[in-house]
Amino acid sequence: MNNERTYRPEWVPEEESKEFATTYVKKNDESSAPPSDRRRFVKRRERSVAEYVEGVLSNDRTILAQAITLVESNAAKHMEMAQQILNALLPHVGKSIRIGITGVPGAGKSTFIEAFGKFLCENGHRVAVLAVDPSSSITGGSILGDKTRMENLSRDPRAFIRPSPSGGTLGGVHRKTRETMLLCEAAGYDVILIETVGVGQSEFVVRSMVDFFMLLALTGAGDELQGMKKGIMELTDAVVINKADGDNKPKALAAKEEYNQFLHYLRPATPGWETKAYTCSALLGEGIPEIWQVVEQFVETTKKSGVFEMRRRNQLKDWIYSMIKDYLETSFFSHPQIKEKLPIIENNVISGTLSVTKAVQELLQIYENKKASE
Repeated sequence: MNNERTYRPEWVPEEESKEFATTYVKKNDESSAPPSDRRRFVKRRERSVAEYVEGVLSNDRTILAQAITLVESNAAKHMEMAQQILNALLPHVGKSIRIGITGVPGAGKSTFIEAFGKFLCENGHRVAVLAVDPSSSITGGSILGDKTRMENLSRDPRAFIRPSPSGGTLGGVHRKTRETMLLCEAAGYDVILIETVGVGQSEFVVRSMVDFFMLLALTGAGDELQGMKKGIMELTDAVVINKADGDNKPKALAAKEEYNQFLHYLRPATPGWETKAYTCSALLGEGIPEIWQVVEQFVETTKKSGVFEMRRRNQLKDWIYSMIKDYLETSFFSHPQIKEKLPIIENNVISGTLSVTKAVQELLQIYENKKASE
């Protein structure tokens, strides 16, 4: 009788090639099978919704990663299963502190997040680091994919680092990051750090899903303030001037004063909270505990005033409307007849034979007629 022993990794990515899983077959008293028989693709067993829920709640990191992959998938069957998992986990989410972190180029964002995350882990917290990277929609890549940026933190069992979901619209990245955040909360991570990658709309997206929003800055505030969008500053609950060490420390203290003068004239991002500037050295770990104290004070103040819960409720409402817009946009532009007619109508508008309003009305009529007939 033949003894068969199968070996495969815990996780085989969907649609991947056979090198991700190999079957070795040993037979008693027989010569080895030909190479073509010894190696073949073994598909990963699909887990049930209950298995995913149990695995996430028990902080099985492999199952958590697989659940996040389901959330990030655009396949209809995966999306349906992901929503069942999220619905089952809803009673276990919302207990974390959600912190958004953005920064000007060169501000040492990765070094700060690693130092901040390590400090939190060493003080009894469990930290998840996520990213919103709109550039991944263009390049198909993920800037956070290289975990060597946070090598020490990525090795800490109390921390979980997840690359930005790639592909799709910014709205799609928004949805995937929010749902990933909920999965991490259900797995017991009580501090969620959401990093923005790049500049522009990503800051507004992250602000819409976090409790506390932090801007990392450098010395030379006068020059920086000239080039910084006022809108970004108005989103901020704290400005943190990094690299306040060595010869740079006096400059950092001077920049702190400049920022505080500027912030004094801005409307606070959070009612009842005064946005201020602080200094730290992520490289040396100096000022990191004080930054966490600011976050704790913020949470205490806003919970007492009711602003904390009000913001969470408003974020959920905003999320509903943003998802409706995203789904409608995707449905509209993926419609076969819209794809066919849109280039023609565009040319008519450009040539001056059709007004923009009339063009939109014609396209909407095509879409509505087709949807009505389905």
